[in-house]
Amino acid sequence: MATELSGGTGGDAAALALKILVAGGFGVGKTTLVGAVSEIRPLRTEERLSEAGEGVDDTGGVDQKATTTVAMDFGRITIRSGLSLYLFGTPGQDRFWFLWDELSQGALGAVVLADTRRLEDSFPAVDYFEHRRIPFVVAVNCFPGARTYGAHEVSRALDLDRGTPVVLCDARDRDSGKEVLVRLVEYAGRMHTARLLDSVG
Repeated sequence: MATELSGGTGGDAAALALKILVAGGFGVGKTTLVGAVSEIRPLRTEERLSEAGEGVDDTGGVDQKATTTVAMDFGRITIRSGLSLYLFGTPGQDRFWFLWDELSQGALGAVVLADTRRLEDSFPAVDYFEHRRIPFVVAVNCFPGARTYGAHEVSRALDLDRGTPVVLCDARDRDSGKEVLVRLVEYAGRMHTARLLDSVG
């Protein structure tokens, strides 16, 4: 969940590194979000969509998408001094879900990106994290031309557990993406603290 990174030669205090997953349906903007917020050149495992995948990948609503993540995206962002997030973007298609269990090991929490034009594509990610009790926030990526829904409407449509945060964002914008991550860290911190208190109570 968290890793202590040794400080530099100047006696810097150890830094805290937290693992965050970025999940969601095919073409929802996971690679875009990781790339927008990462302070390092993001590692990407994208391949061009092929004719062989046409019968497998549902590209409805994202007809212009030409590539897909086949393993993961990786990036890093410093939230504040002493706190960094390692971001792991998960592949969206069903056939790559065997990777999710490995990627979710030790994660503080997750961002589930949602597209209101294909909101049903968010259900598998929501179910995955709810069943494993991994804290998550739903970030509605506001695509141009997509209908705008309020947080309450999205929460009700996805049948989210009470208290699960829903935020609006632009996955292309660094500040917007950073705000989503801050909300997740705050929420996940509260959830983990509450569970710890319950376990010792």
